[in-house]
Amino acid sequence: MNKLWVRLSLGFSAVVLAAVVVVALTAFLVGRADPRVDRVAASRRLATELATYHQARQNWAGSELILVGAQTMFDKRAERNLEFFLADAGQRIIYHPQAEQIGKSLNQVAQVEQVPIRTKGQTIGYLGLGPAQAQGPAAPLIFVSFLGRVLLSVAFITGISAIIFGIMMSRSLTAPLNNLAAAAQAIGARNLSQRVEEKGSDELKAVARSFNEMAATLELAERLRRNLLADVAHELRTPLSILQGNLRAILDEVYPLNQAEMARLYEHTRFLSRLVNDLHELAQAEARQLPLHRQETSLAQLVKTTAESFRPGADEKDVTLDVVLPDDSPSLQVDPARLTQVLQNLLANALRHTPAGGKITLQLETGPEAVHLAVADTGEGIPAEYLPHIFDRFYRTDPARSRDRGGAGLGLAIARAIIEAHDGRITATSSGIPGQGSIFTIQLPAQTNM
Repeated sequence: MNKLWVRLSLGFSAVVLAAVVVVALTAFLVGRADPRVDRVAASRRLATELATYHQARQNWAGSELILVGAQTMFDKRAERNLEFFLADAGQRIIYHPQAEQIGKSLNQVAQVEQVPIRTKGQTIGYLGLGPAQAQGPAAPLIFVSFLGRVLLSVAFITGISAIIFGIMMSRSLTAPLNNLAAAAQAIGARNLSQRVEEKGSDELKAVARSFNEMAATLELAERLRRNLLADVAHELRTPLSILQGNLRAILDEVYPLNQAEMARLYEHTRFLSRLVNDLHELAQAEARQLPLHRQETSLAQLVKTTAESFRPGADEKDVTLDVVLPDDSPSLQVDPARLTQVLQNLLANALRHTPAGGKITLQLETGPEAVHLAVADTGEGIPAEYLPHIFDRFYRTDPARSRDRGGAGLGLAIARAIIEAHDGRITATSSGIPGQGSIFTIQLPAQTNM
């Protein structure tokens, strides 16, 4: 009984039954039509109306219409079929429902009541109330009785139809909610592909749309989680296997336990440590929980300092490193350490892929709404099919590239997460043609929030 459609049906039925009761009661009262009008009071009211009528017209012409109308409203059954009639000032009857009584004197006809009609203190006529001739039920009473029966029938049929319609409407209104509940149970059972049909009222469509968006988000998050676990397992498996094999070889005295072997094992542990730290940092950034220590920072100074740290490596590789700064450099509320981390990653990638004699350009541009920081190189470029994926975790454009040269494939993913944590965005463009290189562009809002 606690189901919504049952409660709605009961609510609809209660309203319909209340309306039916009111209609039925009205029909019953109309059908009974037994108001018991006080004949003295009714006669006096009618006499007043007739006096007003005669004063306006100065004659009784047409007064029979008033008497006929009053007769239809009067209860003849309760008053033994009494009839109104009218006599002039000389007590001569000028209107009577029984034509043969017209012209007679008041004292010649039977009377029940006799009310003088006066205007300005003068008697201008008499309103009489006398017994009617024996006859069948009056036409108005027959009509009223018929109307009562019709109203009762209509109320019954309409009530049954309305209750049935209310139940159907309740089921149709609650059906989308039932589907939503079933879909939510499916989601709870980890069937994340479950969706609901967007139908019904605008409110139900909005709820269904929000549910589907939530389900899609959960499905994407689950897919990313599985991919992350698979990638982590894959990335950890190789260095752990190497460590395990080397340690086993040392235990079996295949390898000597010397400084060189210990240094090699130590490098593998450092890689594992970097991988774990990067994964933790990436998870924090993607969850928008990466701690940012924002402070007023001169971007020009930050760019210049970061570029200088890479200049010796560029000179050693015979790569030109240019820095282009605007005359008016902005200061933004950013985390300088995190932003330096992003620039170092982009410069390291550019230096790694730019051959001797090439060029790397680090350019800062300011605008009224955004600040653009671009790192361009003349290296080998990125093929078009790789561009949509270069910011994905563990993604390498060259699968054969070794970890000591290419890392774990988390640098660009972390860079994107850090920039997005600053409410910015990072993009990459490349023609894929060797020598034309790639351009990585960072866009930050000109007023970065604290």
